[in-house]
Amino acid sequence: MRTQRQVVDYSLQKRAVLRDVHNGQVGTLEVCDASPYLKNAALYHGEPTEERCPICRRDNLTLVHYIYGDELKHSAGQARKLAELPTLAMTLREFQVFVVEVCRSCAWNHLIQQYVLGQDALTDELDRGDAVASSTAGRHRETGSSAQRWEGRR
Repeated sequence: MRTQRQVVDYSLQKRAVLRDVHNGQVGTLEVCDASPYLKNAALYHGEPTEERCPICRRDNLTLVHYIYGDELKHSAGQARKLAELPTLAMTLREFQVFVVEVCRSCAWNHLIQQYVLGQDALTDELDRGDAVASSTAGRHRETGSSAQRWEGRR
C-alpha cells in the first residue's frame, strides 16, 4: 500500500517462540491460546494464506488485520478485511494496523506485523515534492539571472 509506513516485523520473535516450542521449553497450550473472538475474526474477516500452521500442520494460517486509531472512535480494535484498508487509508489521517496469524484448528496465534496507514503519508510526500519544486525553481531563477548577467557583459 502506498501509505504504509513504520513497519515492524515480528518474524524473529515468532522464530524464537517456535524454537522454544520445538525444544520443549514452552508447551503448545501456552502458544495455542487464541480467544474465541480472534477465531471468529479469522473466520469472518481473515485472509487465508498458503502457509501451514507451524504447530499442528493441519490447517493453513489465516491473517487477521486489526485497526486502531484516534479517528476510528468506536471502530478502533475491530478486525477488517485487507481489501478495506486502502479505502480507510484514503479517508483517515492515520491509524495503526496489527496483523495476527491464526490457526483455526489448534488456536495458534502470533502477531506478525504492525504498520501505520493514512493520509499523513500523502501530505508528507506532497510537502517534500513542494520543497523540491521550490528549490528547483530557485535554481532556475539563479541560472536565469546569471545568464542575464552574462548577456550584459557582452
